[in-house]
Amino acid sequence: MASSPKAEHVNSTQDILRIQSLRVCLDGTPIVHDVSFSVGHKEVFAILGPSGCGKTTTLRAVAGLERDVSGSIHYKGSNLEGVPPEARQMGYLFQEGALFPHLNVRKNIGFGLRGLGREQRQARVEELLDLVRLQGLGERGVHELSGGQRQRVALARALAPAPGLMLLDEPFSSLDPALRQDLRTEVFQTLAQAGVSALMVTHDEADVVAASARVGRMESGRLQEL
Repeated sequence: MASSPKAEHVNSTQDILRIQSLRVCLDGTPIVHDVSFSVGHKEVFAILGPSGCGKTTTLRAVAGLERDVSGSIHYKGSNLEGVPPEARQMGYLFQEGALFPHLNVRKNIGFGLRGLGREQRQARVEELLDLVRLQGLGERGVHELSGGQRQRVALARALAPAPGLMLLDEPFSSLDPALRQDLRTEVFQTLAQAGVSALMVTHDEADVVAASARVGRMESGRLQEL
């Protein structure tokens, strides 16, 4: 893999996410075996590997979307055992964006902003439109956007509740090759500007280089940090 500059990682209580001896089974079959790693504040950690190696299952376990999980997941110093996905205060950027087709850009971004007054919600949406460089497009339908614009809307929606950690699931693989490099740069610049850590799973080494990420390679459900 091509080398890239990496932020120095301090193995300490300052890590926002710490995984110890994670094991995940699907229908009784072990998919992830004894995986341990950590993610520091404002850091990107990438799990690199081919399809079927267990990397997305690992991400889903962190998000609380897998049931048969053992080992420990600590986030912001707290054990997440028994904590439901909606209470984990993490953002999730899917491969396809998973936008709501019946909502416009503004309403997609504001969907997760429950508990805020109308003016606060509007101000937060405008802030996010500016952050992801979609000023003036709030009233557009998502079907009117390019693939790269749709993924930026998905990023803004995931960032709307101000999560401490963003989970990135092959975030660029559905895009045309010509769009990938520019969007990679934009996404990681946006995360850095927002001060958000990220855990990314990908099969593409170029994603790792663009993110200046610490990286672990996963094969057959086992992770080795590089």
